[in-house]
Amino acid sequence: MITEFTDKSRKKMEETMNSLKRDMDSISTGRATPNLLDPVKVEVYGQMMAMSQLASVSVPEATTLSIQVWDRSNVKAVEKAIINSNLGFNPLVDGTVIRIMIPKLSEERRKDLVKLAKKYGEDKKVAVRNIRRDVLDEFKRREKELGASKDQIHGCTDAVQKITDEFVKKIDDVVAAKEKELMKI
Repeated sequence: MITEFTDKSRKKMEETMNSLKRDMDSISTGRATPNLLDPVKVEVYGQMMAMSQLASVSVPEATTLSIQVWDRSNVKAVEKAIINSNLGFNPLVDGTVIRIMIPKLSEERRKDLVKLAKKYGEDKKVAVRNIRRDVLDEFKRREKELGASKDQIHGCTDAVQKITDEFVKKIDDVVAAKEKELMKI
């Protein structure tokens, strides 16, 4: 009975960790990776679309991104979205290809990126705690239906709290690793 709730909380917290890893991948460390453009949404055809739906992104050199826009009419929209994304990139347009030179990170920019990484981490810790609360609330709503004893209620609460603590530590570790990576450059 308790495993239903612990499995549910673990699964949702794993999804939160995957989201954090995507967020961390989108933070530039001065090296070009296609993931840097994941947070960029482009307004085309009257809706917001992910970059991956409009173009292919490649890394021809360590500090250069190349974006091959599939539809020529979307080049300006993609360029505008990159500029407005606050990623600090200055795109160069050449036909349907957009090139981005990844600038060397200044000390101030690195500190800003560390703050961003910490913010992402705090947001995910809040999400993990909300998952804990939702799972325990559901357990409490169903405890009579499940015929849970006081020991089982206490055991479930402890088990879900241990999983929560485990994921909060994982989040802290991911943020600390990103901070170390940013500051050593």
